[in-house]
Amino acid sequence: MRPVILLLLGAAATLSAQVRYSAATGEITIDGRPFTKFERGTDANKPFLAPVRSASGKLITRQFPMVRDVPGESKDHLHHRGLWFTYDDINGVKFWENDPTYTRGKIGKVVVKDVKWKDSGKSGTLTVTSDLNGPDGDTMIVETNEMTFYSDPKLRTMDFHITWMPKVDVTLGDTKEGAFAIRLAEPFTAKGGGKMANAEGKTGMKDIWGKKSAWVDYTATVDGEALGVAMMDHPSNPRFPTYWHARDYGLFALNPFGRKSFDPTQEESAWKVPAGQKLEFRWRVVVHPADAPVADLYKDFAAKK
Repeated sequence: MRPVILLLLGAAATLSAQVRYSAATGEITIDGRPFTKFERGTDANKPFLAPVRSASGKLITRQFPMVRDVPGESKDHLHHRGLWFTYDDINGVKFWENDPTYTRGKIGKVVVKDVKWKDSGKSGTLTVTSDLNGPDGDTMIVETNEMTFYSDPKLRTMDFHITWMPKVDVTLGDTKEGAFAIRLAEPFTAKGGGKMANAEGKTGMKDIWGKKSAWVDYTATVDGEALGVAMMDHPSNPRFPTYWHARDYGLFALNPFGRKSFDPTQEESAWKVPAGQKLEFRWRVVVHPADAPVADLYKDFAAKK
């Protein structure tokens, strides 16, 4: 009877799992509610998560260009898709401004090779292995992106542990075009009434764009609900705290690679990573009620080993 009991207990644990992933559709649900969807992005030259929702189900990401007929949505920047990570100068190859319709410069592709899911009940981890391929199809970098999603009644927390393993010597050039990013829905824009603040208490794009900070938080009223989206840089990351490529039209991105492009007083960055030498980053995104204590939420992340 013992094997039967263990089998029944295993089945019960699966049924009670609060974070689930569908390999068939890419959809991730939390507590039975849709949260986001993993897209391999074969038609976008990169994988991404979209749409992203709050715990109450409000859409916090722009739907364009995946959905092109949403009234009131902007239709700029085809390469801004949900939540994603790419950079625009890897040995001169563009992985940020790399929509398949673009023809300017050397266009790279991020090709998903493997997807694995690990269910831990109140959390689940999606591990995606991808190749960053140049225009000739040769792999420049192998990327492993471990995305962990957590169950919570009010918060939607995502942790990203990203590892780059270059197959060739790479130089990460100095540009603002990158890197870990989310394109927020229209209510988060300045025109839509959205506001941004950083860890130093600075507010507005003028005092946040191109500045260093451990975290930045956007807040807005979405369909009558006051919500926020915080992006956080872990203290263990290279070049912590990161620069922010945060725009008041809804682009919300951090960029550890650029330097002089953000601060003209700095030396130009030419970040060299030899073949076989890994580069690791850890970032967190939290979708939260607007009055949540973001500084305290950051302390929890910063303390995580």
